[in-house]
Amino acid sequence: MIAVSNELLADVKNHLNITWTDTATDSKITNLIKMGMTYIDDKCGEPSDYSSEGYPRTLLFEYVRYARDGAMDVFEDNYLSLIMAMINNRKVDAYAETSV
Repeated sequence: MIAVSNELLADVKNHLNITWTDTATDSKITNLIKMGMTYIDDKCGEPSDYSSEGYPRTLLFEYVRYARDGAMDVFEDNYLSLIMAMINNRKVDAYAETSV
């Protein structure tokens, strides 16, 4: 089960310009974050760090924005270069760890 920290929820809401707090909105955004984390982790082949700046966090914020706006049909096309860069960075890091 994927857990979403209160800090991550607050950061995503800030990115989406959601300045209010209510249970329904928080629940919806939390579920979208979980869906985004599952999607990105699947692309990477392993869990990602969403607490620090980097491709996974950037892609997660944009995934939630697109999902909230009902535009998931164009998300992957619009962010393919970032998705590929994230995957390539993971592969390079994994290679560097094994070749030392």
